[in-house]
Amino acid sequence: MSTPYTEAASSRFVRVRDGEVEYNVHYNDVGPASGQVIVMLHGSGPGATGWANFHRNVESFAGAGYRVLLIDMPGFGKSDVFLNTAGSRSDFNGRIVKLVLDRINVERAHLVGNSMGGHSSMAFALASPGRVGKLVLMGGGTGGPSQFVPMPTEGIKLLNHVYREPTLENVKRMMNVFVFDASALTDDLLQLRVENMLTRRDHLENWVKSLAANPKQFSDYGTRLGEVKAPALIIWGRDDRFVPFDIGLRLLWGMPNAEMHIFNRCGHWAQWEHADKFNRMVLAFLAE
Repeated sequence: MSTPYTEAASSRFVRVRDGEVEYNVHYNDVGPASGQVIVMLHGSGPGATGWANFHRNVESFAGAGYRVLLIDMPGFGKSDVFLNTAGSRSDFNGRIVKLVLDRINVERAHLVGNSMGGHSSMAFALASPGRVGKLVLMGGGTGGPSQFVPMPTEGIKLLNHVYREPTLENVKRMMNVFVFDASALTDDLLQLRVENMLTRRDHLENWVKSLAANPKQFSDYGTRLGEVKAPALIIWGRDDRFVPFDIGLRLLWGMPNAEMHIFNRCGHWAQWEHADKFNRMVLAFLAE
């Protein structure tokens, strides 16, 4: 069944101010305006957007009566440029989430974050605990090293190489590591991803400049995980070659109200690779 929701029809913009800087932030707003709010936050892959990360999930959540907000962080998608030469990208993203919710009059929301979006969700939860319903974290939530896999991981190295050289061949190499089974990723689909990246070369260039000036972009919240009292569902791929699942175990160990599900035959994109089960599982968790 084709989805009644489209990226173009749900596209919105809001202007927010972080300190002395103002940003035009793009987001998609899907589902009933009166429903509980779910904020879905994308990862840091080149060309990533809220819609690209969660297009296999939007219909299920909106159809269940939730209002779904997909926020494109500054430096991604249709949002304004962002150069992070100092400080925590995680904390900045968390502030952007709060500012967007403030502007559109959303007081409380569930957060679903993939990879960098997990870090963004955790930053928001630490800064604004009273505004978080439940947390769903996939492939992210805190920085810090894996205890078993050399860092940076194979996948992160490939991701940063695509930022520097966004060619079809480099995207293929990255995506073959990104998901467990890359057979569904056709050349046409990957070429479209490349074209989307190249429409915003400024985002690609600023990511490279940010890493050069500030290599540690994402905070290690390991010592603060006990502060997050919200119920949390941690979801990981056993075969994640970007962020190994022992990082998820750190989250499980540190967060007092967390549970964890590990998908077999799954890479870094659980909500895409196992979309149907992911949707059912998260909806059940939110309804508890």
